[in-house]
Amino acid sequence: MACNIFPNDLIPMRSIIWVMLFTCTFILYMIRVNMSILIIAMVEPGKSLDSKVFVPECSLKNNYTNDTGSHFDKYVSYPDYGPRYEWDKKLQGLILSAYFWGFTITGIPGGALAEKFGPTKVITISFLVSGGLTLLGPLAASWHAIALIVSRFLIGLFGGVVYPCLHSLVARWVPAQEKGKFMGALLGGAMGTVCTWPLLGTVIENLGWNWGFFSNGAIVLLWCVAWIYFVRDSPTDHPRINITEKEYIEAGLGVTINKQKKIAPYKDIFTSIPFLALVVLHFGNLWGLFFLMTAGPTFMSSVLGFDLGHTGILAALPYLARLIFGFIFGSIGDFIRKHQWMSTTMTRKSFVFLSHIMPGLLLLGQTFTGCNANWAIILITLSLGLNGSSTLTNLQNSQDLAPNFAATLYGIINCIGSTTGFISPLIVGYLTSKHNGLDEWHIIFYIGSSVYIACAIFFIFFGSGDLQPWNSTEESTTKVGAENHAYISDAENTKV
Repeated sequence: MACNIFPNDLIPMRSIIWVMLFTCTFILYMIRVNMSILIIAMVEPGKSLDSKVFVPECSLKNNYTNDTGSHFDKYVSYPDYGPRYEWDKKLQGLILSAYFWGFTITGIPGGALAEKFGPTKVITISFLVSGGLTLLGPLAASWHAIALIVSRFLIGLFGGVVYPCLHSLVARWVPAQEKGKFMGALLGGAMGTVCTWPLLGTVIENLGWNWGFFSNGAIVLLWCVAWIYFVRDSPTDHPRINITEKEYIEAGLGVTINKQKKIAPYKDIFTSIPFLALVVLHFGNLWGLFFLMTAGPTFMSSVLGFDLGHTGILAALPYLARLIFGFIFGSIGDFIRKHQWMSTTMTRKSFVFLSHIMPGLLLLGQTFTGCNANWAIILITLSLGLNGSSTLTNLQNSQDLAPNFAATLYGIINCIGSTTGFISPLIVGYLTSKHNGLDEWHIIFYIGSSVYIACAIFFIFFGSGDLQPWNSTEESTTKVGAENHAYISDAENTKV
Protein backbone atom coordinates (compact mmCIF):
# COMPACT_ATOMS: atom_id res chain seq x y z
CA MET A 1 0.00 0.00 0.00
CA ALA A 2 1.46 3.35 -1.10
CA CYS A 3 2.27 5.91 1.55
CA ASN A 4 0.33 9.15 1.05
CA ILE A 5 1.52 12.29 2.81
CA PHE A 6 -1.63 14.22 1.87
CA PRO A 7 -5.02 12.45 2.26
CA ASN A 8 -6.54 12.56 -1.21
CA ASP A 9 -10.05 13.00 0.19
CA LEU A 10 -8.97 16.38 1.61
CA ILE A 11 -6.59 17.66 -1.09
CA PRO A 12 -7.34 16.84 -4.74
CA MET A 13 -4.34 15.35 -6.47
CA ARG A 14 -4.53 17.89 -9.27
CA SER A 15 -4.07 20.62 -6.63
CA ILE A 16 -0.80 18.96 -5.65
CA ILE A 17 0.08 18.69 -9.34
CA TRP A 18 -0.64 22.45 -9.65
CA VAL A 19 1.80 23.17 -6.81
CA MET A 20 4.47 20.98 -8.39
CA LEU A 21 4.02 22.65 -11.79
CA PHE A 22 4.31 26.05 -10.12
CA THR A 23 7.46 25.11 -8.20
CA CYS A 24 8.92 23.46 -11.32
CA THR A 25 8.80 26.74 -13.23
CA PHE A 26 10.01 28.51 -10.07
CA ILE A 27 13.13 26.34 -9.99
CA LEU A 28 13.65 26.60 -13.75
CA TYR A 29 13.69 30.38 -13.59
CA MET A 30 15.85 30.43 -10.47
CA ILE A 31 18.73 28.78 -12.33
CA ARG A 32 17.92 30.74 -15.49
CA VAL A 33 17.95 34.27 -14.06
CA ASN A 34 20.62 33.89 -11.35
CA MET A 35 23.39 34.83 -13.78
CA SER A 36 21.90 38.29 -14.36
CA ILE A 37 22.65 39.22 -10.72
CA LEU A 38 25.74 37.07 -10.22
CA ILE A 39 27.57 38.58 -13.17
CA ILE A 40 27.32 42.07 -11.66
CA ALA A 41 29.32 40.84 -8.65
CA MET A 42 31.71 38.70 -10.72
CA VAL A 43 32.99 41.24 -13.25
CA GLU A 44 35.61 43.94 -12.92
CA PRO A 45 33.76 47.27 -13.33
CA GLY A 46 35.08 49.90 -15.74
CA LYS A 47 37.93 51.56 -13.89
CA SER A 48 40.00 54.71 -13.91
CA LEU A 49 43.75 54.80 -13.40
CA ASP A 50 43.34 55.02 -9.62
CA SER A 51 41.36 51.74 -9.57
CA LYS A 52 37.98 53.31 -8.84
CA VAL A 53 34.82 52.68 -10.82
CA PHE A 54 32.68 55.10 -12.76
CA VAL A 55 29.36 56.10 -11.21
CA PRO A 56 26.28 55.26 -13.38
CA GLU A 57 24.97 58.09 -15.55
CA CYS A 58 21.79 58.69 -13.55
CA SER A 59 23.69 58.68 -10.26
CA LEU A 60 25.91 61.40 -11.67
CA LYS A 61 22.90 63.44 -12.74
CA ASN A 62 20.90 62.95 -9.57
CA ASN A 63 23.50 62.77 -6.80
CA TYR A 64 26.97 63.68 -7.99
CA THR A 65 26.62 67.13 -9.57
CA ASN A 66 27.14 70.59 -8.16
CA ASP A 67 25.05 73.68 -8.88
CA THR A 68 26.73 74.26 -12.23
CA GLY A 69 26.07 70.70 -13.30
CA SER A 70 29.72 69.68 -13.40
CA HIS A 71 30.76 66.36 -11.85
CA PHE A 72 32.60 66.80 -8.57
CA ASP A 73 33.24 63.09 -7.91
CA LYS A 74 32.90 60.54 -10.68
CA TYR A 75 34.38 57.57 -8.84
CA VAL A 76 33.51 55.35 -5.91
CA SER A 77 35.13 52.25 -4.43
CA TYR A 78 33.47 48.92 -5.22
CA PRO A 79 32.75 46.18 -2.64
CA ASP A 80 34.53 42.84 -2.38
CA TYR A 81 32.13 39.99 -3.19
CA GLY A 82 34.85 37.55 -4.25
CA PRO A 83 37.15 37.18 -7.26
CA ARG A 84 36.40 39.59 -10.10
CA TYR A 85 37.06 38.88 -13.77
CA GLU A 86 37.97 41.27 -16.58
CA TRP A 87 35.08 40.40 -18.89
CA ASP A 88 34.04 43.15 -21.31
CA LYS A 89 30.43 43.91 -22.25
CA LYS A 90 30.42 41.62 -25.27
CA LEU A 91 31.78 38.68 -23.27
CA GLN A 92 29.21 39.34 -20.56
CA GLY A 93 26.55 39.25 -23.28
CA LEU A 94 27.83 35.84 -24.40
CA ILE A 95 27.73 34.52 -20.82
CA LEU A 96 24.17 35.76 -20.31
CA SER A 97 22.99 34.43 -23.66
CA ALA A 98 24.71 31.00 -23.43
CA TYR A 99 21.80 29.54 -21.45
CA PHE A 100 19.35 30.48 -24.19
CA TRP A 101 21.45 28.93 -26.97
CA GLY A 102 21.09 25.59 -25.22
CA PHE A 103 17.48 26.24 -24.23
CA THR A 104 16.54 26.89 -27.85
CA ILE A 105 18.10 23.69 -29.20
CA THR A 106 16.09 21.28 -27.03
CA GLY A 107 12.71 23.00 -27.32
CA ILE A 108 11.44 20.87 -30.21
CA PRO A 109 12.99 17.52 -29.18
CA GLY A 110 11.75 18.26 -25.63
CA GLY A 111 8.17 17.87 -26.79
CA ALA A 112 8.96 14.62 -28.61
CA LEU A 113 10.83 13.27 -25.57
CA ALA A 114 7.88 14.10 -23.30
CA GLU A 115 5.45 12.28 -25.57
CA LYS A 116 7.73 9.25 -25.98
CA PHE A 117 9.28 8.72 -22.52
CA GLY A 118 6.87 10.64 -20.29
CA PRO A 119 7.24 14.23 -19.05
CA THR A 120 8.03 13.44 -15.39
CA LYS A 121 11.09 11.34 -16.18
CA VAL A 122 12.46 13.91 -18.64
CA ILE A 123 12.03 16.76 -16.14
CA THR A 124 13.73 14.74 -13.37
CA ILE A 125 16.85 14.16 -15.48
CA SER A 126 16.84 17.80 -16.60
CA PHE A 127 16.95 19.22 -13.07
CA LEU A 128 19.41 16.69 -11.67
CA VAL A 129 21.93 17.69 -14.32
CA SER A 130 21.14 21.43 -14.06
CA GLY A 131 21.49 21.41 -10.27
CA GLY A 132 24.85 19.67 -10.43
CA LEU A 133 26.20 22.09 -13.05
CA THR A 134 25.00 25.09 -11.01
CA LEU A 135 26.96 23.83 -7.99
CA LEU A 136 30.06 23.72 -10.20
CA GLY A 137 29.59 27.30 -11.44
CA PRO A 138 32.38 28.90 -9.34
CA LEU A 139 34.82 26.21 -10.46
CA ALA A 140 33.93 26.80 -14.12
CA ALA A 141 34.38 30.58 -13.75
CA SER A 142 37.79 30.12 -12.12
CA TRP A 143 39.00 27.99 -15.04
CA HIS A 144 37.98 30.35 -17.85
CA ALA A 145 35.03 32.38 -19.12
CA ILE A 146 34.59 29.75 -21.84
CA ALA A 147 34.08 27.06 -19.16
CA LEU A 148 31.29 29.14 -17.60
CA ILE A 149 29.73 29.71 -21.03
CA VAL A 150 29.77 25.95 -21.70
CA SER A 151 28.25 25.29 -18.26
CA ARG A 152 25.45 27.79 -18.85
CA PHE A 153 24.89 26.35 -22.33
CA LEU A 154 24.45 22.84 -20.90
CA ILE A 155 22.08 24.08 -18.17
CA GLY A 156 19.99 25.69 -20.89
CA LEU A 157 20.22 22.56 -23.04
CA PHE A 158 18.66 20.46 -20.28
CA GLY A 159 16.27 23.24 -19.27
CA GLY A 160 14.80 23.53 -22.76
CA VAL A 161 12.78 20.34 -22.34
CA VAL A 162 10.92 21.54 -19.24
CA TYR A 163 8.12 23.69 -20.68
CA PRO A 164 7.15 21.20 -23.41
CA CYS A 165 6.97 18.54 -20.67
CA LEU A 166 4.79 20.76 -18.49
CA HIS A 167 2.37 21.38 -21.35
CA SER A 168 2.21 17.63 -21.86
CA LEU A 169 1.30 17.22 -18.18
CA VAL A 170 -1.37 19.93 -18.39
CA ALA A 171 -2.90 18.21 -21.43
CA ARG A 172 -3.04 14.89 -19.52
CA TRP A 173 -4.15 16.20 -16.11
CA VAL A 174 -6.36 19.26 -16.59
CA PRO A 175 -10.01 19.40 -17.71
CA ALA A 176 -10.70 22.19 -20.22
CA GLN A 177 -12.72 24.27 -17.73
CA GLU A 178 -9.71 24.53 -15.38
CA LYS A 179 -6.92 25.23 -17.86
CA GLY A 180 -6.86 28.96 -17.19
CA LYS A 181 -5.90 28.34 -13.57
CA PHE A 182 -3.31 25.76 -14.55
CA MET A 183 -1.75 28.13 -17.07
CA GLY A 184 -1.26 30.40 -14.06
CA ALA A 185 0.84 27.62 -12.51
CA LEU A 186 3.24 27.96 -15.43
CA LEU A 187 3.92 31.53 -14.26
CA GLY A 188 5.77 30.17 -11.25
CA GLY A 189 8.86 31.36 -13.07
CA ALA A 190 7.79 34.92 -12.25
CA MET A 191 7.89 34.06 -8.55
CA GLY A 192 11.22 32.34 -9.14
CA THR A 193 12.57 35.64 -10.45
CA VAL A 194 10.90 37.62 -7.66
CA CYS A 195 12.56 35.48 -4.99
CA THR A 196 15.88 34.72 -6.67
CA TRP A 197 17.13 38.21 -7.42
CA PRO A 198 16.57 39.79 -3.97
CA LEU A 199 17.80 36.66 -2.13
CA LEU A 200 20.86 36.40 -4.35
CA GLY A 201 21.60 40.07 -3.76
CA THR A 202 21.50 39.46 -0.01
CA VAL A 203 23.54 36.25 -0.21
CA ILE A 204 26.20 37.90 -2.38
CA GLU A 205 26.49 40.97 -0.15
CA ASN A 206 26.92 38.82 2.96
CA LEU A 207 28.67 35.63 1.78
CA GLY A 208 30.03 36.37 -1.69
CA TRP A 209 28.93 35.34 -5.17
CA ASN A 210 30.23 31.75 -4.79
CA TRP A 211 27.38 31.05 -2.38
CA GLY A 212 24.90 32.31 -4.95
CA PHE A 213 25.77 29.27 -7.07
CA PHE A 214 25.94 26.86 -4.13
CA SER A 215 22.55 27.83 -2.64
CA ASN A 216 20.77 27.63 -5.99
CA GLY A 217 22.23 24.24 -6.89
CA ALA A 218 21.31 22.71 -3.51
CA ILE A 219 17.69 23.93 -3.78
CA VAL A 220 17.35 22.35 -7.23
CA LEU A 221 18.52 18.93 -6.05
CA LEU A 222 16.25 18.98 -2.97
CA TRP A 223 13.26 19.89 -5.14
CA CYS A 224 13.88 16.85 -7.36
CA VAL A 225 13.04 14.59 -4.39
CA ALA A 226 9.56 16.13 -4.05
CA TRP A 227 8.97 15.95 -7.82
CA ILE A 228 9.79 12.24 -7.97
CA TYR A 229 7.40 11.48 -5.10
CA PHE A 230 4.36 13.56 -6.06
CA VAL A 231 4.14 13.62 -9.86
CA ARG A 232 3.13 11.02 -12.43
CA ASP A 233 2.50 11.34 -16.15
CA SER A 234 -1.29 11.02 -15.93
CA PRO A 235 -4.11 10.30 -13.44
CA THR A 236 -4.10 6.69 -14.64
CA ASP A 237 -0.46 6.29 -13.60
CA HIS A 238 -0.82 7.89 -10.17
CA PRO A 239 -1.01 5.42 -7.23
CA ARG A 240 -2.52 7.93 -4.78
CA ILE A 241 -5.33 9.60 -6.69
CA ASN A 242 -8.97 9.38 -5.57
CA ILE A 243 -11.07 7.35 -8.03
CA THR A 244 -13.75 10.06 -8.14
CA GLU A 245 -11.21 12.70 -9.07
CA LYS A 246 -9.70 10.41 -11.67
CA GLU A 247 -13.11 9.95 -13.33
CA TYR A 248 -13.75 13.71 -13.19
CA ILE A 249 -10.49 14.45 -14.98
CA GLU A 250 -11.07 11.80 -17.64
CA ALA A 251 -14.59 13.10 -18.28
CA GLY A 252 -13.24 16.63 -18.63
CA LEU A 253 -10.54 15.57 -21.07
CA GLY A 254 -13.13 13.85 -23.24
CA VAL A 255 -12.00 12.57 -26.64
CA THR A 256 -9.41 15.20 -27.51
CA ILE A 257 -6.59 13.21 -25.88
CA ASN A 258 -5.50 9.95 -27.44
CA LYS A 259 -4.25 7.25 -25.11
CA GLN A 260 -1.96 5.84 -27.81
CA LYS A 261 1.38 7.57 -28.38
CA LYS A 262 1.53 9.11 -31.84
CA ILE A 263 4.08 10.92 -34.01
CA ALA A 264 3.20 14.58 -34.40
CA PRO A 265 2.00 15.58 -37.92
CA TYR A 266 4.86 18.02 -38.52
CA LYS A 267 3.88 18.83 -42.11
CA ASP A 268 0.39 19.86 -41.01
CA ILE A 269 1.78 21.78 -38.06
CA PHE A 270 4.26 23.87 -40.05
CA THR A 271 1.72 24.64 -42.78
CA SER A 272 -0.98 25.70 -40.30
CA ILE A 273 -1.59 29.47 -40.39
CA PRO A 274 -3.07 29.55 -36.84
CA PHE A 275 0.02 27.77 -35.53
CA LEU A 276 2.41 30.11 -37.35
CA ALA A 277 0.49 33.04 -35.86
CA LEU A 278 1.04 31.50 -32.41
CA VAL A 279 4.77 31.20 -33.16
CA VAL A 280 4.92 34.93 -33.90
CA LEU A 281 2.88 35.85 -30.82
CA HIS A 282 5.06 33.73 -28.53
CA PHE A 283 8.21 35.25 -30.04
CA GLY A 284 6.97 38.73 -29.11
CA ASN A 285 6.08 37.60 -25.60
CA LEU A 286 9.50 36.07 -24.94
CA TRP A 287 11.31 39.07 -26.41
CA GLY A 288 9.84 41.32 -23.73
CA LEU A 289 10.19 38.71 -21.00
CA PHE A 290 13.80 37.68 -21.69
CA PHE A 291 14.96 41.22 -22.43
CA LEU A 292 13.91 42.41 -18.97
CA MET A 293 15.21 39.19 -17.42
CA THR A 294 18.73 39.38 -18.82
CA ALA A 295 19.18 43.15 -19.12
CA GLY A 296 16.85 44.57 -16.44
CA PRO A 297 19.27 44.21 -13.50
CA THR A 298 22.10 45.71 -15.58
CA PHE A 299 19.93 48.70 -16.54
CA MET A 300 18.95 49.34 -12.93
CA SER A 301 22.48 48.92 -11.62
CA SER A 302 24.66 50.50 -14.31
CA VAL A 303 22.30 53.25 -15.55
CA LEU A 304 19.81 54.06 -12.78
CA GLY A 305 22.51 53.53 -10.15
CA PHE A 306 20.98 51.13 -7.60
CA ASP A 307 23.24 48.99 -5.42
CA LEU A 308 23.21 45.20 -5.78
CA GLY A 309 20.67 44.53 -3.01
CA HIS A 310 18.20 47.13 -4.27
CA THR A 311 18.79 46.07 -7.88
CA GLY A 312 17.64 42.53 -7.05
CA ILE A 313 14.48 43.75 -5.31
CA LEU A 314 13.49 46.34 -7.92
CA ALA A 315 14.30 44.13 -10.90
CA ALA A 316 12.05 41.45 -9.40
CA LEU A 317 9.00 43.72 -8.97
CA PRO A 318 7.82 43.39 -12.61
CA TYR A 319 7.80 39.58 -12.25
CA LEU A 320 5.75 39.76 -9.08
CA ALA A 321 3.25 41.93 -10.95
CA ARG A 322 3.23 39.43 -13.84
CA LEU A 323 2.51 36.57 -11.45
CA ILE A 324 -0.38 38.37 -9.75
CA PHE A 325 -1.92 39.51 -13.04
CA GLY A 326 -1.45 36.02 -14.45
CA PHE A 327 -3.55 34.44 -11.71
CA ILE A 328 -6.23 37.12 -12.09
CA PHE A 329 -6.46 36.79 -15.86
CA GLY A 330 -6.40 32.99 -15.67
CA SER A 331 -9.49 33.06 -13.43
CA ILE A 332 -11.16 35.60 -15.72
CA GLY A 333 -10.56 33.32 -18.68
CA ASP A 334 -12.11 30.32 -16.90
CA PHE A 335 -15.12 32.49 -15.96
CA ILE A 336 -15.57 33.65 -19.55
CA ARG A 337 -15.36 30.06 -20.78
CA LYS A 338 -17.82 28.78 -18.19
CA HIS A 339 -20.44 31.38 -19.11
CA GLN A 340 -19.62 31.19 -22.84
CA TRP A 341 -19.39 34.97 -23.20
CA MET A 342 -16.87 34.75 -26.03
CA SER A 343 -15.58 32.11 -28.37
CA THR A 344 -12.11 30.77 -27.67
CA THR A 345 -10.72 32.59 -30.71
CA MET A 346 -12.25 35.90 -29.65
CA THR A 347 -10.91 35.47 -26.12
CA ARG A 348 -7.37 34.88 -27.37
CA LYS A 349 -7.43 37.86 -29.74
CA SER A 350 -9.10 40.25 -27.29
CA PHE A 351 -6.58 39.65 -24.53
CA VAL A 352 -3.64 40.16 -26.91
CA PHE A 353 -4.26 43.88 -26.40
CA LEU A 354 -3.38 43.47 -22.72
CA SER A 355 -0.64 40.83 -23.07
CA HIS A 356 1.32 42.47 -25.91
CA ILE A 357 0.11 45.85 -27.16
CA MET A 358 -0.17 47.62 -23.80
CA PRO A 359 3.21 46.26 -22.57
CA GLY A 360 4.78 47.55 -25.80
CA LEU A 361 3.29 51.01 -25.32
CA LEU A 362 4.45 51.10 -21.70
CA LEU A 363 8.04 50.21 -22.72
CA LEU A 364 7.85 53.07 -25.19
CA GLY A 365 6.58 55.38 -22.44
CA GLN A 366 9.53 54.39 -20.26
CA THR A 367 11.90 56.17 -22.62
CA PHE A 368 10.34 59.51 -21.64
CA THR A 369 11.13 59.10 -17.93
CA GLY A 370 14.84 59.95 -18.21
CA CYS A 371 16.58 59.46 -14.87
CA ASN A 372 13.35 59.44 -12.89
CA ALA A 373 13.91 55.99 -11.40
CA ASN A 374 10.47 55.83 -9.76
CA TRP A 375 8.58 56.28 -13.03
CA ALA A 376 10.97 54.00 -14.92
CA ILE A 377 10.33 51.16 -12.47
CA ILE A 378 6.56 51.80 -12.39
CA LEU A 379 6.23 51.61 -16.19
CA ILE A 380 8.45 48.54 -16.52
CA THR A 381 6.47 46.84 -13.73
CA LEU A 382 3.13 47.63 -15.38
CA SER A 383 4.45 46.45 -18.75
CA LEU A 384 5.46 43.03 -17.51
CA GLY A 385 2.48 42.86 -15.14
CA LEU A 386 -0.04 43.22 -17.96
CA ASN A 387 1.89 40.58 -19.87
CA GLY A 388 0.56 38.19 -17.21
CA SER A 389 -2.57 38.03 -19.37
CA SER A 390 -0.48 35.84 -21.69
CA THR A 391 -2.08 32.99 -19.69
CA LEU A 392 -5.04 33.62 -22.00
CA THR A 393 -3.08 34.14 -25.21
CA ASN A 394 0.19 32.49 -26.25
CA LEU A 395 0.57 30.30 -23.15
CA GLN A 396 -2.75 28.54 -23.69
CA ASN A 397 -3.22 28.60 -27.45
CA SER A 398 -1.25 25.40 -28.09
CA GLN A 399 -3.78 23.57 -25.89
CA ASP A 400 -6.58 24.96 -28.09
CA LEU A 401 -5.06 23.98 -31.40
CA ALA A 402 -3.98 20.40 -30.64
CA PRO A 403 -4.04 19.05 -27.06
CA ASN A 404 -2.73 15.70 -28.32
CA PHE A 405 0.48 17.45 -29.37
CA ALA A 406 0.55 20.30 -26.86
CA ALA A 407 4.10 19.41 -25.80
CA THR A 408 5.34 19.37 -29.40
CA LEU A 409 3.60 22.63 -30.29
CA TYR A 410 4.91 24.41 -27.23
CA GLY A 411 8.35 22.97 -27.82
CA ILE A 412 8.42 24.45 -31.31
CA ILE A 413 7.17 27.90 -30.35
CA ASN A 414 9.47 27.99 -27.32
CA CYS A 415 12.42 26.92 -29.46
CA ILE A 416 11.83 29.77 -31.90
CA GLY A 417 10.82 32.28 -29.23
CA SER A 418 13.77 31.48 -27.00
CA THR A 419 16.15 32.78 -29.64
CA THR A 420 15.25 36.17 -28.17
CA GLY A 421 17.12 35.07 -25.03
CA PHE A 422 20.46 35.29 -26.83
CA ILE A 423 19.54 37.89 -29.44
CA SER A 424 18.58 40.61 -26.93
CA PRO A 425 21.71 40.30 -24.69
CA LEU A 426 23.90 40.48 -27.80
CA ILE A 427 22.03 43.60 -28.96
CA VAL A 428 22.39 45.15 -25.50
CA GLY A 429 26.10 44.26 -25.40
CA TYR A 430 26.67 45.75 -28.87
CA LEU A 431 24.76 48.98 -28.21
CA THR A 432 26.36 49.56 -24.80
CA SER A 433 29.90 48.42 -25.62
CA LYS A 434 31.23 51.97 -26.08
CA HIS A 435 28.87 53.89 -23.82
CA ASN A 436 26.31 52.58 -21.33
CA GLY A 437 23.89 55.49 -21.01
CA LEU A 438 20.28 56.51 -21.45
CA ASP A 439 20.52 57.15 -25.20
CA GLU A 440 21.68 53.59 -25.88
CA TRP A 441 19.02 52.10 -23.59
CA HIS A 442 16.27 54.15 -25.25
CA ILE A 443 17.12 52.43 -28.55
CA ILE A 444 16.91 49.06 -26.77
CA PHE A 445 13.46 49.91 -25.39
CA TYR A 446 12.26 51.12 -28.82
CA ILE A 447 13.18 47.75 -30.29
CA GLY A 448 11.36 45.85 -27.52
CA SER A 449 8.23 47.95 -27.90
CA SER A 450 8.12 47.45 -31.68
CA VAL A 451 8.49 43.68 -31.46
CA TYR A 452 5.71 43.39 -28.86
CA ILE A 453 3.19 45.36 -30.93
CA ALA A 454 4.04 43.95 -34.37
CA CYS A 455 3.68 40.33 -33.16
CA ALA A 456 0.32 41.11 -31.59
CA ILE A 457 -1.07 42.63 -34.78
CA PHE A 458 0.01 39.56 -36.77
CA PHE A 459 -1.83 37.23 -34.38
CA ILE A 460 -5.00 39.35 -34.43
CA PHE A 461 -5.19 38.88 -38.21
CA PHE A 462 -4.14 35.21 -38.48
CA GLY A 463 -4.53 33.54 -35.06
CA SER A 464 -7.24 31.07 -33.97
CA GLY A 465 -8.49 29.25 -30.89
CA ASP A 466 -10.21 26.39 -32.76
CA LEU A 467 -9.17 22.75 -32.47
CA GLN A 468 -7.29 21.84 -35.64
CA PRO A 469 -8.17 18.79 -37.78
CA TRP A 470 -4.62 17.42 -37.42
CA ASN A 471 -5.05 17.04 -33.64
CA SER A 472 -6.06 13.46 -34.47
CA THR A 473 -5.94 11.43 -37.64
CA GLU A 474 -8.55 9.03 -36.30
CA GLU A 475 -12.02 9.68 -37.59
CA SER A 476 -13.68 8.86 -34.29
CA THR A 477 -11.76 11.45 -32.33
CA THR A 478 -11.65 14.36 -34.75
CA LYS A 479 -13.67 17.38 -33.63
CA VAL A 480 -13.75 20.66 -35.52
CA GLY A 481 -15.47 24.05 -35.25
CA ALA A 482 -17.97 25.09 -32.64
CA GLU A 483 -18.32 21.55 -31.28
CA ASN A 484 -14.63 21.34 -30.34
CA HIS A 485 -15.20 21.67 -26.62
CA ALA A 486 -18.62 20.16 -26.14
CA TYR A 487 -17.09 17.42 -24.03
CA ILE A 488 -16.72 19.75 -21.05
CA SER A 489 -20.42 19.95 -20.25
CA ASP A 490 -20.54 16.62 -18.40
CA ALA A 491 -17.37 17.41 -16.50
CA GLU A 492 -18.68 20.79 -15.35
CA ASN A 493 -21.59 19.08 -13.67
CA THR A 494 -19.36 16.61 -11.82
CA LYS A 495 -18.38 17.42 -8.23
CA VAL A 496 -15.08 16.30 -6.76
